Amino acid sequence: MSSRTFRPDPTFYPSPSMAQDAPRETLAYVVEIDATGRTPDALVVLDLDPASPTYAQEVGRVDMPNLGDELHHFGWNACSAALCPTMPHPHVERRYLLIPGLRSSRVYVLDTKPDPRQPTIHKVIEPQDLAAKTGYSRPHTVHCGPDAVYMNALGSPSGDGPGGVFLLDHNTFEIKGAWEKNRGPQHLSYDFWWHLGHDTMLTSEWGTPNMVEQGLNPEILLAGGYGHCLHVWNLRTREHVRTLDLGPEQQMVLELRPAHDPRKTYGFVGVVTSLADLSASVWLWHLDGDEWKIQKVIEVPAEPADAADLPPLLQGFGAVPPLITDINLSLDDRFLYVSCWGTGELRQYDVSDPFQPRLVGSVHLGGIVRRTGHPRASGPLTGGPQMVEVSRDGQRVYVTNSLYVSWDDQFYTSGIRGWAAKLDVQPGGGLTLDPDFLVDFGEKRAHQVRLQGGDASSDSFCYPNP
Repeated sequence: MSSRTFRPDPTFYPSPSMAQDAPRETLAYVVEIDATGRTPDALVVLDLDPASPTYAQEVGRVDMPNLGDELHHFGWNACSAALCPTMPHPHVERRYLLIPGLRSSRVYVLDTKPDPRQPTIHKVIEPQDLAAKTGYSRPHTVHCGPDAVYMNALGSPSGDGPGGVFLLDHNTFEIKGAWEKNRGPQHLSYDFWWHLGHDTMLTSEWGTPNMVEQGLNPEILLAGGYGHCLHVWNLRTREHVRTLDLGPEQQMVLELRPAHDPRKTYGFVGVVTSLADLSASVWLWHLDGDEWKIQKVIEVPAEPADAADLPPLLQGFGAVPPLITDINLSLDDRFLYVSCWGTGELRQYDVSDPFQPRLVGSVHLGGIVRRTGHPRASGPLTGGPQMVEVSRDGQRVYVTNSLYVSWDDQFYTSGIRGWAAKLDVQPGGGLTLDPDFLVDFGEKRAHQVRLQGGDASSDSFCYPNP
């Protein structure tokens, strides 16, 4: 293929510290969703160069050829993991964006070359092909591994479980098949990530498509039926090793963020809510000797609120749950960012000591009750910080405000107007809002941001910092 080169892609870096010194991002890619399903979803290109006359504006877009995809998480076909010595693929490029439709089970492969402002559709993987070759549907998360592109799926074509992981070829994007050799007790699926130097993968849990597609089901929630476990796998043999159960009161164990330095054997996972008190939390998994363990290190309490200000789903509780829906870790493993989508708060923690995080920054935008505004907005914001992306140098953070259309509509009953915002990171900790950066997507929803050339959640590394 034309993507083959004799030298590694210049956006690949052996270690996290080398990636931090990479050139500043100038473009972002954001998925835009039509919640009504009347027009196709799109990939929107934003200008991130402050010196540009089109800063914080749309400078390109690709409208998908189908209706009702509900584009969601997406990622690059290749990253710094291509440099890992065990299964090196330095000939691949960080060129293609793989964008799954969470509702349609369709996967779009978009080529960002030769003009990164005008990507083109390179390939489409249809849902029937995915189902036939993997037994899975509702693809959700994309990570580029050293040997293949890994994607997970929430469930089976019927909408039941199990969910799991499947592989795509780096170059042809042909489906290799389901990843698991022995899944053990694992049934629910959400995110996955790894410690490459320890042949270990971890997966988290949300719910099957039938449990989540129509919105949050109160009966399943109150019965503790959504995911509450992490699963530890042998990455080399593809076998389930151990279940780390956080307890059924800890509902929806979602985003996984392992330490970037491959010598470190810990990571963070966010929990959406606790049945005990509607708090949300972040847990730390870590290797203790030869045993993987997990413990709670951050708890964010619910905020009391007048029932009249709450959606019907929450009126009986008299409080706004934080609803931690995303977390992200800077490349130097120092700052952890926590999105509290319900209360409309982005929190920054110093996790230099991962067992003792310290809250060092906080910014409010939107929120179910607060509806905190922005200098460039004409009125209160709807939604709240949801997906969060951190620049490679750790100096900028980008957030978007939509979770999942059916869930948006339950928690923000007056509707969500899509937006993306940017925050600047202070050297010693602290966040400040960029008053000039607010992208208004109007009646469309904005879900995730990916930065051209990579960001803090795009890469895995096999080499330690020099």
